[in-house]
Amino acid sequence: MTRKMMRAKIHRATVTQADVDYEGSITIDRCLMDATDLLPNEAVCVWNVSNGTRFETYAVEGPPDSGVICVNGAAAHLVSPGDLVIIAAFTWMDEEAARRHEPKVVFVDEHNRMREKRAEVPGPRMPERVDIGFRTSPG
Repeated sequence: MTRKMMRAKIHRATVTQADVDYEGSITIDRCLMDATDLLPNEAVCVWNVSNGTRFETYAVEGPPDSGVICVNGAAAHLVSPGDLVIIAAFTWMDEEAARRHEPKVVFVDEHNRMREKRAEVPGPRMPERVDIGFRTSPG
């Protein structure tokens, strides 16, 4: 069996520009592409934290240390400068490789400079019991 696994993620980058007149893609600071091993023209998923939209496009290399995250083409209608986005790439792996796999995850600051590269921490757990104000049994 093969599994589709996240292999790279840039977490909560800030959109610096949206250019609907460009042919398509997302321009990403080369330093962030290098840190996540993204290649030019590689498919990426983009999830807009600010408005909930999601789309797939391909990466274009931007100038290093520029902080650029520019969504181009039709997808530019789905973002605004200042929006927070998550950019992720996936790969297919056999079962054994997938169980050992550790994705490259980069966390950035508000200027899209790499803050840290580390494994993700799971989100908070839900409380074991939530009292919603009514009883399901007599008493």
